[in-house]
Amino acid sequence: MLVAGAAVAAVVLMAAGGDDSPDDKPGSSASSSPSPTLSLPSELPSKLPSEVPTKLPSQFPTELPSEFPSGLESLIPSPAADEVPYYTLQAGDCFDTDAARPGQAAKRSCREPHDAEVVKVAELEGDYATDSALQKAASALCERTLDSKAESQPEDTVRGTLVQYPDPTGYRVGIDDVACSLAADTGAGSRKLTQPLT
Repeated sequence: MLVAGAAVAAVVLMAAGGDDSPDDKPGSSASSSPSPTLSLPSELPSKLPSEVPTKLPSQFPTELPSEFPSGLESLIPSPAADEVPYYTLQAGDCFDTDAARPGQAAKRSCREPHDAEVVKVAELEGDYATDSALQKAASALCERTLDSKAESQPEDTVRGTLVQYPDPTGYRVGIDDVACSLAADTGAGSRKLTQPLT
């Protein structure tokens, strides 16, 4: 970088030297032009800081908010070990649902009774300002895959589909995954899947 800077300075100085000299004739050599010099420091500073600050602020905030804004529950992982936000699920994960916590999924072994199994995780693209627009786009991403997978299951195994998608607030903050799942029952049914989907 210093070499490039010196070359630019040299060109500028040669061009300036030729214009200021009234004795120069057109076509004459610019050999008498001054050449730039660069000097670099030969020593490093002898004193470096020897202490690192060790003091922390003596006052920390004592009042923290007691509530989160409404509508963010689905963004915050539950403290239960098996419950996760739906957008962390992967294809092949089995889980239970809770109508009171629509953004959460309680992971289960696929060999034990469970409500649904993720068939596909897709990603929303585009601008969606309303929940109905997000729902329509998410359903479109899942439809073919879920129909195809449901047809390949043993008769009366799967009775419903479950499409989990972000609400408009979640989508605005970057949650764009859609979990496309097959379910043992629709709505609040009591049937369970008891093994992985085929």
